Amino acid sequence: MRTDQLTAPGAWWDARLTRLGVRGPVARDALLAVAVAAVMAVLVLTAMRYAPPDLAPAEGTVTWFVVIVVVQSLAIVLRRVRVGWCAALVIGTQVGLVALDPEVSVRGVAGVVVAVTFGTMFPAGRALRLAVAATLVEAAAVAAVSLARGAGVGLVIEHVISTVVVWMASVLIGVYLATRRDHLQLVQERADRLERDRDARVRSAVAEERARLARELHDVAAHHLSGMVVQAAAVERLVGRDPDAARAGAVWLRDQGRETLDNLRQMVGLLREDSGEAGDRDGLAPVPGIAALDHLTRTARALGDRVTVELVGDPVPLPTLVDVSVFRVAQQAVTNARQHAGGADVTVRVTYEVDGVVLEVHNGPALEGPAPVRGTHGGTGLAVMRERADLVGGTLDAGGTDDGGWRVRLRVPVATDDGGRA
Repeated sequence: MRTDQLTAPGAWWDARLTRLGVRGPVARDALLAVAVAAVMAVLVLTAMRYAPPDLAPAEGTVTWFVVIVVVQSLAIVLRRVRVGWCAALVIGTQVGLVALDPEVSVRGVAGVVVAVTFGTMFPAGRALRLAVAATLVEAAAVAAVSLARGAGVGLVIEHVISTVVVWMASVLIGVYLATRRDHLQLVQERADRLERDRDARVRSAVAEERARLARELHDVAAHHLSGMVVQAAAVERLVGRDPDAARAGAVWLRDQGRETLDNLRQMVGLLREDSGEAGDRDGLAPVPGIAALDHLTRTARALGDRVTVELVGDPVPLPTLVDVSVFRVAQQAVTNARQHAGGADVTVRVTYEVDGVVLEVHNGPALEGPAPVRGTHGGTGLAVMRERADLVGGTLDAGGTDDGGWRVRLRVPVATDDGGRA
């Protein structure tokens, strides 16, 4: 439901009155009262001028009819600030109209306006009680005045029925308008709440995407760039004594830099709105998974690391996110071993279980030599690996081993054929 369409008329009048400088309930009710008074005066004068002789009012009462109708209409100005006084004035002037001439039935619009105001200002039960009270007071007064002026019983009944219809029908209209107003308000609030929830979901999705890309960038930078730093240091030492080896190292640095750029292009490609053919034209390769562990091993060995990969069990297709996460954790663990346990043997073992996959990366203690290269934010790699595990519902354990080395173990549950989970 579009609330702007349902509330447009009220909003239109509100905007126009505000533009004219008519603000506040009293000012706007005053404008309404003057307009109703003018219309009612014209209608009464016209009706009495063209009334048949047998229905025409007594001589000299026309002016009083107009005056009383105008006063009754002007009482509308109090309808939202002194609704009790407003109702009393309307009932009193209506009794005055009957008292002038019971044979002439004149009823102003003010009674309808006040009854509708009851329905819009108060709860339905209270509004109905007020309308019933007003009906009883006016009906009793009108009946008494009519009988005092010599009106017949039939005429008295007509005045009473008119009173009941005006007050009760009008208050029901007011209750309906109030119910509709409240319903529209609830619809608007619900729409606003849904919009806020949608914005919150968008912000959450953006934050998750930013965190995921941050993890990817960290993995690429930590793995490739740390290797390039190590190789650059080796090239620097070989420039003077072994130019051929230094040249080969420079070639490796160039290839490694190109591979790093390709990986960065993969992540940038995730930000593109279009995919498919556009991605194929840009040459974006699929995100690496467990199948890329051999390439990871070759790259690490080229840097002088002693890395071996073992696959245990029958390989099974894994969900893309699980496949990528296992590879990234292995990549990060190998990088950490290079940085903090240089020269140590590293074993990467992937075990396929019935209901999951287990990754274990173990490295021995660091060999004697230069201190490992460490960043200024130690522990970031382990935090990234834990985030990777949480992302796919896995568990990650990391800690020292009895031989002075380090072990990282990741287990990720994978759906079985019958839809179960580990």
